[in-house]
Amino acid sequence: MKVPKESELDTYDRKILEIVADDGRISLTDLSNRIGLSKTPCTARLKRLIDESFIQGFRAVLNPQKLGLDHVAFAEVTLSDTREKALLEFNQAVSRIREVEECHMIAGRYDYLLKVRTPNIRRYREILGERISSLPHVASTSTSVAMQSVKER
Repeated sequence: MKVPKESELDTYDRKILEIVADDGRISLTDLSNRIGLSKTPCTARLKRLIDESFIQGFRAVLNPQKLGLDHVAFAEVTLSDTREKALLEFNQAVSRIREVEECHMIAGRYDYLLKVRTPNIRRYREILGERISSLPHVASTSTSVAMQSVKER
């Protein structure tokens, strides 16, 4: 079966993706009603979008403030070695730090940007000093602290 490229998705596929991105718990009946297809073709399209990895999964979105995780910091990380083996070692190690919510390789004045969520600045300092700074090939870090999250997804 040929896997469609993003440009080959039709209006129904795009609408399904838009709706489930906002409400992953929507019932198939409600989804089919909202896109204007009967339940059987809607189900088939949803299954295909999942099978072809347009939809990578469904998860609960937790409220970090209610969990006491109010502190968000962004750590800019510069590596001492950016050869492929070093990048792989860093990637694998950073993936194991629970407090790192996101890690992006950056083309710019530093190599990685990490979004780190902790209960407070003290805990962030511990994570930075004990975990992030000791990751493989880390040469330096610089931190920016978020004052307010305007938009998160």
